[in-house]
Amino acid sequence: MGTLQAIPLNHYILVSVILFSIGVMGVLLRRNAIIIFMCIELMLNAVNLLMVAFSAHHGDGSGQVFVFFIMAVAAAEVAVGLSILIMMHRNTNTTDVGFLNKLKF
Repeated sequence: MGTLQAIPLNHYILVSVILFSIGVMGVLLRRNAIIIFMCIELMLNAVNLLMVAFSAHHGDGSGQVFVFFIMAVAAAEVAVGLSILIMMHRNTNTTDVGFLNKLKF
């Protein structure tokens, strides 16, 4: 019996819900683009944790392989997102998302 099955599935669900809720609140309440970006990544990791927990609970490794590919796509997303944030900071000298509304035509 592995350590993942020694901990009840309810605990993984609870931790995942808490992490996802923190991420949602960060996206809704924060104005800094970097903080919002980190909260989106936190939400993605909460879903990944839940997927790995359910995969181990059912004894199927396909969910864990799927999480590996999600993490690879998330790494590419981070590279693109950070480059957009760097260009936004160079052009506006701020990472406040409220300032981006002033850039409309």
